[in-house]
Amino acid sequence: MAGRKPMESNARMFLAMLRGAVFRRRSRAVMAIVSSVVGAATLFCLAAVCLAVPQQMTREMRSYGANLIVTPDSTWESKGGIDKAMVDHTTSMVRARAEATYATYRYENVRVNAASYVIAGISVASVRTLNGHWSVDGAWPSSGSVMVGRDVADAMELKVGGTVAIAYRSQGSDDILDTKGTEFRVAGIVDTGGSEDGMIYAVNSDVDALAKSSRGVDVIEYSTQASDEGLEQTVEAINDMTSMHVSARTVTRITAADTRIITMLRTLFWIVSVVVLVLTFVGVSTTISSIVSQRGNEIGLRKALGASNAGIASEFLVESGLYGLLGGVLGTALGYVFAAALTTVVFDRSLDMSWPLAAGSVFVSVVMAILASVPPLRRSSRIDPAVVLREE
Repeated sequence: MAGRKPMESNARMFLAMLRGAVFRRRSRAVMAIVSSVVGAATLFCLAAVCLAVPQQMTREMRSYGANLIVTPDSTWESKGGIDKAMVDHTTSMVRARAEATYATYRYENVRVNAASYVIAGISVASVRTLNGHWSVDGAWPSSGSVMVGRDVADAMELKVGGTVAIAYRSQGSDDILDTKGTEFRVAGIVDTGGSEDGMIYAVNSDVDALAKSSRGVDVIEYSTQASDEGLEQTVEAINDMTSMHVSARTVTRITAADTRIITMLRTLFWIVSVVVLVLTFVGVSTTISSIVSQRGNEIGLRKALGASNAGIASEFLVESGLYGLLGGVLGTALGYVFAAALTTVVFDRSLDMSWPLAAGSVFVSVVMAILASVPPLRRSSRIDPAVVLREE
């Protein structure tokens, strides 16, 4: 009990001196807190945007087409395509690594007037989900109607709501098996700027009826959330199973663009973060240096009265940590407001609060404030109490 009272007395004295130091120099304290606020707000805002937005962009970019394509291998190209059982099997392999959507395509040769085209039998719901970037004037195909590519529409002078006679031509032959052709209504015109503009799209049942046969599909397109490494592993796993008689490959134009954008965002985050940390360090260090300079006589007197360098340093470290804590909390809250506004206005996305990220932001702010106080404290340790007393 006797030993506890001096300890409590020392603690109360320490807190009193700390409180007095803060309130006597409120302008300096405010400057230190503001420096921490700016640093924490900027870091949290950048981190929130650069962590959340790439994830959302990855999901959104998956709607701009497939990043994995599966086709029959060379030995099975003429044997009826990929049957439903194999489609289900490859889909389970792809989804074993990450969430994925897919669409299948059956291609047949047809003639419209004297021109040769390819018609694709599709499931409208799956293709529409996979290719969210397709611009469709009109509607997607349904039973008795087709969707034609922009190039086909321009060449045949087709309009939405008009009709087109499509004659089936057997694979690898110029023989038209249906000389009259089957008349379809033009439900819509698709414009992608790619090879899709030169094709005709119909529902699977209409293509079966046109070809007078039902068979497997020619292509399976996947849009998977897997990482680049996971994507390559999936391709290898499918290609290694020779008994499946299918071949898989990545669509590099999608995966490369995705990776490039995310890498650029993260690189920008790290560069700006380093600059912000340096500026925060300089700002807090300058403020603490000013405080130490103003309290030089006080430090000398306390040393003359027996105060140790460690005791004086601990007071300044706690004071700096307090500035960092207050600045970190306020800056993190402000950073979230900025990040939410930025993701809404610029990226058209919502942003949830990440509490682990918020805790990390406050922690970094406290650590930076404490580290920034080290250089001025080293200078304070060299203050000679005899010089101070002589000046007094």
